[in-house]
Amino acid sequence: MPAKAIGAAEFKAKCLNLIDQMAADGEPIVITKRGTPVAVLSPIIGTIEPTSIIGAMKGSVLAYDDPFSPVISPEDWDASR
Repeated sequence: MPAKAIGAAEFKAKCLNLIDQMAADGEPIVITKRGTPVAVLSPIIGTIEPTSIIGAMKGSVLAYDDPFSPVISPEDWDASR
């Protein structure tokens, strides 16, 4: 099935309706500028799982011996710098 073609100016004016139409019929839309194809709007194939930042760093800590001990010794602290 050949893709539908639409000019860039018309695409700009009807963008949201064209996206809804493409989602409904699954047919890609070729966007042209002065008759030359410049882009293709196509539906997503399959599903995309949303990513979450929660748990993104899981497993990245290499050592976690004592969370309440200072990172460096008290003698190394110098607040006058």
